[in-house]
Amino acid sequence: MSTLREAKVGSTVTVQKVNGEGAIKRRLMDMGFTKGCQIYVRKVAPLGDPVEITIRGYELSVRKDDAEMVEVA
Repeated sequence: MSTLREAKVGSTVTVQKVNGEGAIKRRLMDMGFTKGCQIYVRKVAPLGDPVEITIRGYELSVRKDDAEMVEVA
């Protein structure tokens, strides 16, 4: 499996697993990253951080460190 950080711009991926511990994992899940959720990768900043996505009908920018914790297929 790959991570959200490795997803290509313009692709739609599905969340398989959210890694992390405690508060970090809870924060990601509160933002809408749950198993089976569809994510559309809109843009990546020139230096790769942050990644702009559309999830559950809203736009969100995620740091690449956080995007690395989300396994997608």
